[in-house]
Amino acid sequence: MPVLSAGRHRSPRQGACFMEFASYLAGERWSDRPACTHATLAALARDINDLSTDAGRARLTTLIHRVVGLTPDDPGFGMSVALIAARAALPVANLERQRALAVALLSFDPELGPASREAFDQSPDLERWARGFLSTTRYAPRASRRTAESIVHTAVTGIATACIEDADERLLALLTTAIEEAEGYSVSLTMSSITQSPFSLTR
Repeated sequence: MPVLSAGRHRSPRQGACFMEFASYLAGERWSDRPACTHATLAALARDINDLSTDAGRARLTTLIHRVVGLTPDDPGFGMSVALIAARAALPVANLERQRALAVALLSFDPELGPASREAFDQSPDLERWARGFLSTTRYAPRASRRTAESIVHTAVTGIATACIEDADERLLALLTTAIEEAEGYSVSLTMSSITQSPFSLTR
């Protein structure tokens, strides 16, 4: 079996990153971008794999099987993953990344739902700065896959390089939360298809 390590690998003999291992379990062609997992969730997993310590990376193996088959087709799912990552990193990232993540949160969650509000409550000055920045600029980020993956990378890097002792634990918790979010989307889609079925008991 492949051993988890950072970076891309040409074959299982050289080791595997988190998503390469997922492609192996899914029976797909060896790749760190397999079709079995949503692209933004896969980007999060790759970054967390690469930026965890060796000890932290070993703990990720229990999650690999859970990303196989997680491909929500809801257009908002990718940004949902990005915002989960931004909220996780906002309290601990350095100032430059904090500001970027604060702008992302206010841009894509302008009403500040409970999770975003909780993140900002830990850094109230950031919210004031971000609101001021957005009020004086024409910056209008688009909710695209590229934007979502950029937010994810900023967030994961912010956690991994923060002056904290529990970076690995936070990264593991972040990936777990994102997987649970994807699993929730999958359950919602399944229940929706059941209720819309001509054989549904609700009809």
